[in-house]
Amino acid sequence: MKMSEANEKNKLTASMGETVSEQDEKKEFVPENPDELYGKLIKLVRENMTENDVSLVEKAYFIAKKAHEGQFRFSGEPYIIHPVSVAIILYNLGMDGESMAAALLHDVVEDTDMTKENIQEEFGEDVANLVEGVTKLGKVPIFTKEEQQAENVRKMLMAMSQDIRVIIIKLADRIHNMRTLSFMRPDKRREKAQETLEIYAPIAHRLGIRGVKEELEDLAISYLDPIAYKEIRDRLEQQQSKRKEYLDSIQKKISERIKLVVPNASISGRIKSVHGIYRKMYMQGKSFDEIYDIYAVRIIVDDVIDCYNCLGIIHDMFKSIPGRFKDYISTPKANMYQSLHTTVIGDEGIPFEVQIRTWEMHYTAEYGIAAHWKYKLGVTGSSKFEERLAWIRQLLENQKDSDDVEDIVKTIKTDFVPDDVFVFTPKGDVINIPYGSTVIDFAYAIHTQVGHKMIGAKVDGRIVPIDYKVKTGQIVEILRSSDPEKGPSRDWLNIVTTTSARAKIRSWFKKEKRSENIEQGKIEFEKELRKNNIRLFDEELEEFVKKLCDRKKIESPDEFFAAIGYGSISLDKLQPFMKDEYNRILKASEKPKDEIIVTKPAHRTSSEGIIVEGIDNCLVKLSKCCNPLPGDEIIGFITRGHGVSVHKRDCTNVPINIKASAEPERWIKVYWDESVKEEFNATMDLYCLSHVGLMAEIANSLASMHVDIRSINTRTLKDRDTIITLTIAVNGVEHLNSVIKNLRKIDGIISIERTGV
Repeated sequence: MKMSEANEKNKLTASMGETVSEQDEKKEFVPENPDELYGKLIKLVRENMTENDVSLVEKAYFIAKKAHEGQFRFSGEPYIIHPVSVAIILYNLGMDGESMAAALLHDVVEDTDMTKENIQEEFGEDVANLVEGVTKLGKVPIFTKEEQQAENVRKMLMAMSQDIRVIIIKLADRIHNMRTLSFMRPDKRREKAQETLEIYAPIAHRLGIRGVKEELEDLAISYLDPIAYKEIRDRLEQQQSKRKEYLDSIQKKISERIKLVVPNASISGRIKSVHGIYRKMYMQGKSFDEIYDIYAVRIIVDDVIDCYNCLGIIHDMFKSIPGRFKDYISTPKANMYQSLHTTVIGDEGIPFEVQIRTWEMHYTAEYGIAAHWKYKLGVTGSSKFEERLAWIRQLLENQKDSDDVEDIVKTIKTDFVPDDVFVFTPKGDVINIPYGSTVIDFAYAIHTQVGHKMIGAKVDGRIVPIDYKVKTGQIVEILRSSDPEKGPSRDWLNIVTTTSARAKIRSWFKKEKRSENIEQGKIEFEKELRKNNIRLFDEELEEFVKKLCDRKKIESPDEFFAAIGYGSISLDKLQPFMKDEYNRILKASEKPKDEIIVTKPAHRTSSEGIIVEGIDNCLVKLSKCCNPLPGDEIIGFITRGHGVSVHKRDCTNVPINIKASAEPERWIKVYWDESVKEEFNATMDLYCLSHVGLMAEIANSLASMHVDIRSINTRTLKDRDTIITLTIAVNGVEHLNSVIKNLRKIDGIISIERTGV
């Protein structure tokens, strides 16, 4: 580039912190002239880029203009306005000529008669691959809109793993679409804004492109919650002059002290983005005045040692707020962000944040991975560059063991949160994991085998529950089993929050427990059928399962059930397809639905609190095999001489296909009487890491909840593992769940499962 380093520093300093939150409210729309807009682009390219880049951009523009001729955007503008605007955004991010050429051509394959082969012939393989990577999937056999979205994201990430420029072009594309979102239908605006906030802004964050992330977040919030957005904007605008005056005085005061020690330091002020304030006000429940980092001063120096010297000066000048210092230089964030952060109190009693970093750290913080092109920091062989790409490859690798395409979107939504936690091992190693991670996630972040062998955890020397969420600064020790056969629990799949840990657990079950997976999968599948009231004859069920296998591209029913067993297939996601397929089978069959039809039911309440449909004055007993409780879905069985036996609908003794059973007429509808006041026995197994006083803690906890213990039994296993079978008195499922929730808080209890007797 022709721009000098000094000029670039000045430019960066002047534009620091500028996001959509500091832009004017939407102005009256003035259509752009395509030729004038292109004139701005080519002028910039000619002044600052190579002749080859100029040639690529010129050629791409004229081909794209011809291809999009006669096409218009929702705003009424010629369509070519969009790709030219995207190319300008990429120029400002410092991207190369191939990226801008791909941006100009990125919609021609999707919206015109041009093909990838045509582009490759004219521009070469790299540009053609970039265009293909940015292009959405065509019409593919995908059932839901969510699956379509997930497949598009996966395709983009796969292309991105080959060439990171794909995602930078996509982010620029999304920025311009969001800037012009007001011309779309209200439902489409919300849909695009939600997708931007949940997928594209987190990806920009993970790539470290701060300006892009903040603009996408602010634009998204302006459509998702316009009232809150306006409230924050109004508060910021009301204080604009005061804000500027305050920041100027702070900057001047700091500059006078800092430059005595570090003459080359650059000092500037910035305001937190609207979305940053929104997150703390509406998601963390803070008031505007409780947000300490609305105001920020940024100090940029040449060397790391100067960063710490400046920190000392700041803490000498102002009173620091305890717990508000973060050293991201020694412990960088997952996106390679480095800086010192401290919050101090100014002379007027107003808190403000101070960020201190070197110029190289600043380039990385502002432009993230794009800095490698903008500042020629080096791409080939760069360890930092490779680290930035590692998460993409890991994400795609984790997804291999899952047939749920939406896993990839879930990962972006959960694992790419702005806030990470920094947790220490007993040896002092720092593990960086997403906010909200459990001790299980921490174990798998250390090493896969550490996770597999985990039997418990200590946090700061104290044993914690298996679902304990770690916090920054804590020392976590993972307790491991010496048993070579020890592996993870299936319950962990419902506890872990990171996709990486979930993928490793699934992989273990997939490899080690095939027969168990098949059995577990069949059990879960049968439960799902019952839940959705799906009842089929054997031959219909075979056809039904075959259709599901075809849907998931699985060769055999056993493979299908195994995939359910180790958590690769989510039955919740298959539910719409299952219902549609069931309705199709029913429609094609002349057989009546599996329902017991009663013309006019007579209801009575038994001594067990049960309403029997169609039968009066009969004996009713709760089955001991499943111990149903008020709140459970139940069904009755007319016994010979012993009245009606009541079972949970998902009891193993209840056939899935009642119509196909030996005596379907003996199964009858029963209901819980809403007015029942009785207590019922509930039995559960507590899997524990035994220690002195555990039984006393359990008893005390139940006593504090006024829960009566009916029976208790213990079995000791290897490695101090204990199973406690506990029967208690409860008034229903909700009461039982509340008891279980409180018991899980006791140190040493790993998991709790409800059982029969």
